[in-house]
Amino acid sequence: MTLEVILMNYIGKEIDDFKVKAFQNGKIIDVSKKDMLGHWSVLLFYPADFSFICPTELEALQGLYDQFKEAGAEIYSCSEDTEFVHKAWTDASPEIAKIQYPMLADPAGKLARAFDVLDEESGQAYRGVFIIDPDGVIQSYTINNMSIGRSADEILRTLEAAQFVRKHGDQVCPVNWKPGDKTLKPGMDLVGKL
Repeated sequence: MTLEVILMNYIGKEIDDFKVKAFQNGKIIDVSKKDMLGHWSVLLFYPADFSFICPTELEALQGLYDQFKEAGAEIYSCSEDTEFVHKAWTDASPEIAKIQYPMLADPAGKLARAFDVLDEESGQAYRGVFIIDPDGVIQSYTINNMSIGRSADEILRTLEAAQFVRKHGDQVCPVNWKPGDKTLKPGMDLVGKL
């Protein structure tokens, strides 16, 4: 038996239309593609509520939430749990109760399948991060094994780099670039000198 792996490239792809329930600030709301348009979005898939690595990631993102908002971005976390499980988790955990961004519910796996992060065998999502521009186009994404946590600081840095490149298309962001750092303007004068 051979295993065929098909790797998709999502850079530059417009996200598909969708509509899911979400839990945010004590309320159940609807979130759809149109809610992600007109501003930057960070869509963060994670395996499950009431787990181990997931709360550390969601808490770290909440710790930087003001910076994401200042950057004109909304965070959307998403697991295969229902909106009611998200509510129960916020009721049970003082740290998760602090989360202000929408926690998307994807119990049928439709959104996770659309972004190709669903592990069909476990029914859980891999740790995918998708940075989506105001037009609904994916500008960056990473997908980790369920056992590998992500860096909230790196997600913010990547968002800021994507925003800079969108605004200044003739410049690029070198390794570890942060706002205010020197950028590069690609040209023949740089070839072999970096």
